[in-house]
Amino acid sequence: MSDCVQNTTAFLSKWGIEAASIDMKSLLATFLSEMEKGLENESGSSLKMIPTYTEVVSSLAKGEPVIVLDAGGTNFRTCLVTFDEQGLAHIEDFRKVSMPGVKEEVTAQQFFSTFADEVERLIDKSDKIGFCFSYAAAITEDHDGIPLVFSKEIKAPEVIGKKVGASLLSELARRGYDVSKKKVAVLNDTVATLLAGQGAPSDTDYSGYIGFILGTGTNTAYVERNSNISKLGLFDGKSQIINIESGNFDFCPGRLDREYFDSTKHPEQYHLEKMISGAYLGPLSTLVIQKAIAEGVLSSTFAKRFAQLGTVNTTVMSNYLEMPFNSNYALVACCEGNEDDAIALWMIIDAVIARAAKLTAANLAATVIKSGAGTDPRKPVCINADGTTFYKTEYLKKYTEYYLHTYLQLEHKRYYRFVRIDDSPTIGAAIAGLSL
Repeated sequence: MSDCVQNTTAFLSKWGIEAASIDMKSLLATFLSEMEKGLENESGSSLKMIPTYTEVVSSLAKGEPVIVLDAGGTNFRTCLVTFDEQGLAHIEDFRKVSMPGVKEEVTAQQFFSTFADEVERLIDKSDKIGFCFSYAAAITEDHDGIPLVFSKEIKAPEVIGKKVGASLLSELARRGYDVSKKKVAVLNDTVATLLAGQGAPSDTDYSGYIGFILGTGTNTAYVERNSNISKLGLFDGKSQIINIESGNFDFCPGRLDREYFDSTKHPEQYHLEKMISGAYLGPLSTLVIQKAIAEGVLSSTFAKRFAQLGTVNTTVMSNYLEMPFNSNYALVACCEGNEDDAIALWMIIDAVIARAAKLTAANLAATVIKSGAGTDPRKPVCINADGTTFYKTEYLKKYTEYYLHTYLQLEHKRYYRFVRIDDSPTIGAAIAGLSL
C-alpha cells in the first residue's frame, strides 16, 4: 500500500467518513426504534411518522379524468390525468407557473388565488382533485393538508395552519363556481411516489410498496397497519401510508459530522438528509477536503487551487469520480501534476458517497423490515425511487444496492426491487384523487 493510500485511509478512519465506520446492525436497531417511537408519539422521536389516512388502492379507476396539482420547490404544475384500460397514465393540458411567494411575500388570499387561477381552466373536467403538496404538512382524516412550515424560498406566513384543499375550494366558490361535489386529496411527494409505484402496470406480484426520494432532500414512505399506529388508536383492521420524514433521523457518526451540522441553519435537525442528499453532499465533501488539506493529506498546491473553487456542489464531486482524467472538470484541474493528490481526492469523495449509500441502505432496509413485507423472494417489495441525486451521483445507487443486498437480503432474508417511474408525483396524486 502506497503512503498516499495509507495516509488517506487513516484520515478517513479517524474522522468516521469511511463506510466501515457505520455499524449497520446498531444503526438498523436505532432506526427501527425511532420508527416505533414515532408511531406512538411523534414528539418523542426524530421520525415524525406522519399518518396520511391514505390507503393503497386495489384497483385504478379507468377512463375517469382527475385534476392534478403539484406544488413543489419553486414551481406549481397543473394538468389532467386519465388512466387507460392498461393502467397507463395519460397527462394532458399540462401547465407550469411559479409558486406564489417565491419572489415576494404573499397573503393567504394571494397564495390560494394563484392556485385557483390555474385550476379554473380544468374545473369542469373532474370533481376529483389530487394535490401533491411537497412541503411539510399535517394530513387530516378528510385528506386535507395543513402546512406546518415552508422552505425559505416560499414566503407565505399567513398560509401556515390553513387547510390547503378547503382554502382552494373556498376561493373557487368565491369566484362563483359550484364546488359542492368537488373533493381534494392532499399528499406529499414521497407518498405520491409510493402510490405511483403501486399503480404502475407490472408482471411482478409485489408484497409491499415503498416511496423513496433522494434528490435535493430525502424522505421515505411505507404502508403500516393502523393497529400499529398507537397514537391514532385505530383498530379497524385497515392500513395506511406513513410519511416517515426520514431525512430528520437523528444520527451523528463523528466529530466532523457534528462540525458540519453546526455550520447549517438548523444544526439539530435533518441529520440523515445532511449526510446523503444533493443539497448537502457537496458542502459536506468540501469540509472533509478542507480537513484533509489541513492535515497534509492533500498538497499545498492543491489547497491553493481548491480555495479558488469555493464550496463544491454534489455534481462537481460526482464528476470527479465519473471522469477523473477530464481536465475540463474543476477538481481534476486542482490535482494536475500530482498523482498523490488525485488518488487521495478520489478516495475521499468515494468514501463520502459510499457512506451516504450505506446510510441510505439503512433507511430503506429499516423501512422494508418495519413494513413486514418482502419475506417471499417471489414477491419482493417495490421501491419506487425518485430523485436525481440517487440516479445521477456516481456510484451512489450502485453502492446502495450492494449494502441492501448484504444487510437486507443476505442477513434479514427480505427481498426488494427498485423501479423508476417517470412523473411519479403527478401519477401518485392522480391515484389519490381518484380514490376519494
